[in-house]
Amino acid sequence: MSEKLFTENDLESIHREGLTVETVYSQLEILSSETTPLNLDRPCSIGDGIAAIPEMEKKVLVSIHDREASRGRMIKFLPASGAASRMFRSWFNYYEMEGFNDTEDAGKLADTITEFAFYDDLLAAISRDGKDIHNMLRGNVSEMLGYILTQKGLNYANLPKALLKFHSYPGRNRTPLEEHLVEATMFLQDKNHVCRIHITVSEEHRSAVENYISEIRIFYETQYDVTFRISFSIQSPSTNTIAIDMGGKPFRDEAGGLIFRPGGHGALLKNLDAIDEDIIFIKNIDNIPPDRLKPETVLYKKILGGYIVQLQEKIFNYLRLLGEKEPDGKQISEIAGFCRENLSVNTPRDFDKLPGTAKKDLIFNILNRPLRVCGMVRNEGEPGGGPFWITGKQGEQSLQIVEESQINSESEEQRAIWKSSTFFNPVDMVCSIRDYRGEKFDLGRYVDTDTYIVSNKSYKGKALKVLELPGLWNGSMSGWNSVFVEIPLTTFNPVKTVEDLLRDEHR
Repeated sequence: MSEKLFTENDLESIHREGLTVETVYSQLEILSSETTPLNLDRPCSIGDGIAAIPEMEKKVLVSIHDREASRGRMIKFLPASGAASRMFRSWFNYYEMEGFNDTEDAGKLADTITEFAFYDDLLAAISRDGKDIHNMLRGNVSEMLGYILTQKGLNYANLPKALLKFHSYPGRNRTPLEEHLVEATMFLQDKNHVCRIHITVSEEHRSAVENYISEIRIFYETQYDVTFRISFSIQSPSTNTIAIDMGGKPFRDEAGGLIFRPGGHGALLKNLDAIDEDIIFIKNIDNIPPDRLKPETVLYKKILGGYIVQLQEKIFNYLRLLGEKEPDGKQISEIAGFCRENLSVNTPRDFDKLPGTAKKDLIFNILNRPLRVCGMVRNEGEPGGGPFWITGKQGEQSLQIVEESQINSESEEQRAIWKSSTFFNPVDMVCSIRDYRGEKFDLGRYVDTDTYIVSNKSYKGKALKVLELPGLWNGSMSGWNSVFVEIPLTTFNPVKTVEDLLRDEHR
């Protein structure tokens, strides 16, 4: 592309984003070309990519987790930068719909509004204006929605999900942010009762989230006898990507300026890479149960934590043997078997014909990379990705978490494989990002840069194409050692729409 594509103002805009012109040109090239779909071989299943933990091993794994948590090795990584606007899409449509007050949906909403944890706050906001919510429920439900969604009331459509009231308790209703603090006290405390949590927030909402935590932390620290060590980071503007119009040219706003969009959750790889702790739990902000369901959720948090520590110890012992000594043929075969049985990584077909040094180097490179243990639940039809065996460009197979947008939707065979999956990725994982010498891995080295996603979006009614970076638990972790473990569906309690808060598990 010619450099005349960009004006001086464009170049300034690019630099303000923290991007280089070369990076933007690269993004434009990807946007204008066909992305390469992943090649699904088969869905993962129990015994074929997904491990089922025997009952007798669970207590051992919990004990290992508790031992390492007490040493202060663990932290919760909480992506909380998402806005709640998508949660309220249907309610926004109702709010703007002429004649909504006379519809059946208005009646249903009026009947259920008292069941939401934010009802008390809504009642207070309406009362402050000298109005009666009961009158609204009888004839002007749209006005009530305005008090929920807009600045005249709770302003929920413009807040991050982290700050919405999710669950009701006697005396105090909780946001998901509060629920995650409570959950952390149950499995992350070190011997000094310190809980470490890292929260990613948008620049727009950072002060609101920080102020909210300042208001609540003493209450929860006192109630649970802990100290929260909370750190924050924002999604770097340098991970934003340029948008194009349907003709393939840079998309421009009314003033002629370039439009940059957040690069998706894959942009958070930089934030994850900056964490100092060794063992990192990752869970979405909206996947959090109330207290009555936390015991089983916490149990499996500890099982995953113990599982990764147990694997890590074994891997580190093998790496020290490979890196510092000369293992014999029997030991090499043992380590290759471990890779196959425990990490689902097969050695090449000609492995046995390789010289000893080549075998040692190959296995060392297999083992010496970031590790993640991912909980997988039975697929009950929730939208999202799942665990699959993928065939790579050289015919090699690997375990990957795949989104539907990453497959060839025009292939009947690939669609059939996708639909046959019986497990779902709830984004409930624990990661190990240090090597056997205690040094941090450079996480950028393990990204599959071919897994960008091009999506069709709109800007003020105009169609555009946007580029999403390789997803945090998809292409960004493609080169990690991945282990998938079955966990019960009761540990997965997402809130994608406001109506999900009426599900039994959130009442």
